[in-house]
Amino acid sequence: MQPQLIRELTALLGPQAVLSSPEDLMLYEYDGSVELGSPRCIVFPTSARDVSAIVRLANRYESPIVGRGAGTGLSGGAIARNGGIVIAFSRMNRILEIDAANLRAVVQPGVVNLDLSRAVEHLGLYFAPDPSSQKSCTIGGNVSENSGGPHTLAYGVTVNHVTGLELVLPDGEIVRIGGKSIESSGYDLCGLFVGSEGTLALVTEITVRLMRKPEAVKTLLAVYDTLDDTTESVVEITVRAITPAACEMLDGFTLRAVEDYVHAGFPKDCAAVLLIEVEGLTEAVEAQAAEITEVCRQHRAREVRVARNNEERNLLWRGRKEAFGAMGRISPMYYVQDGVIPRTRLPETLRRIEEISRKYDLQIGNIFHAGDGNLHPLILFDERNREQFARVVKAGGEIMRHCVEVGGALTGEHGIGMEKNELMPLIFTPDDLALMERVRAAFNPAGRLNPGKVLPMGKACGEIRVPPTPASVTIPT
Repeated sequence: MQPQLIRELTALLGPQAVLSSPEDLMLYEYDGSVELGSPRCIVFPTSARDVSAIVRLANRYESPIVGRGAGTGLSGGAIARNGGIVIAFSRMNRILEIDAANLRAVVQPGVVNLDLSRAVEHLGLYFAPDPSSQKSCTIGGNVSENSGGPHTLAYGVTVNHVTGLELVLPDGEIVRIGGKSIESSGYDLCGLFVGSEGTLALVTEITVRLMRKPEAVKTLLAVYDTLDDTTESVVEITVRAITPAACEMLDGFTLRAVEDYVHAGFPKDCAAVLLIEVEGLTEAVEAQAAEITEVCRQHRAREVRVARNNEERNLLWRGRKEAFGAMGRISPMYYVQDGVIPRTRLPETLRRIEEISRKYDLQIGNIFHAGDGNLHPLILFDERNREQFARVVKAGGEIMRHCVEVGGALTGEHGIGMEKNELMPLIFTPDDLALMERVRAAFNPAGRLNPGKVLPMGKACGEIRVPPTPASVTIPT
């Protein structure tokens, strides 16, 4: 990067808000994925005006720009694939307004997801999207990736909870779309920008919908001796049109790792468990819990346990939320998949994942949002083993292809990023991809905002290219 640009950024923001030394840049080469990409500079704005000025400077020097929240993303969305400036939003972390009467909050993008719920819990309110990384991920990152979480089965993903945005466009202009109202006439611009992964604009302020805490909550743990019985229970719950607030599944391998770490009370001798939560009016919750218990027992659950109090409930959910961390105790690294399938195809899909595990001689743990068919297979590996990593990438590709073949999608909440952009032709036609290119070009004509993400980089839009290992990753020998 040109030294003059670094000097101008430093003059604009101050020396404490610009990082450019090699040792500092190394900390921003990665996110939660297996991808790598080195930026040339990190900047820390504190306002939309700062962001606008940074963008205008970057344009003068024709530098790529990548927005970054907490770096917990799992598809390479916050990685500087082509170098350039990373705009880190960690200092734009204020809750600007809590409007309890209208069930709204206005926040900056660097606000941590869980901090918003903590800030409004005394009002009997909370923010519904709850990714597993909610203790550290930011709402700006959630907006960029359209993040989900266990409890979005009933309430929807991030886009369903965003009503307004302040944006800095690629030319530096600051605009506002939406507001506090639930519905508006005209095009759904918020829906366009949420999930656009920073390729259309940079988000500098977010208006979100808050939810009232339910009158009653019941958390159930159903224990099974076979994976088929577990998945068939989920199918039956779907057939009966029961919509719990959450329905999570952990297979035996995963729950044993979790139990050794968290001591949540998961039985270590079973094949799988379902963690199911129902909430609402007391009478409805009792009825739903009884019907779900009946379904689980009909499908040979050996035990259906109900959390007796908030302490037990929180411990069970801690086990679920810290499952990825538990895997880190038993493997040097893991590759997290994020495919979506129709819930009725769960049994065959888990069997297919087991076949892929055997084919490539890899350990794969399964933990996922069973209620909405959002799979998160965890493929364990040692990044120092080049040959093993090549098998990991191939196994991940086969899992994604299977998801598409059974009528699913490439992502449910982690985004496409630089992990799966070359797989987009599996589900979109050349005309689809060409139209997406035109939409991106309408907002980001120079392509400087988060380049190399979401859309394929092949010469033809319909081309599918999956390298044996991501070109951006250097595997140490």
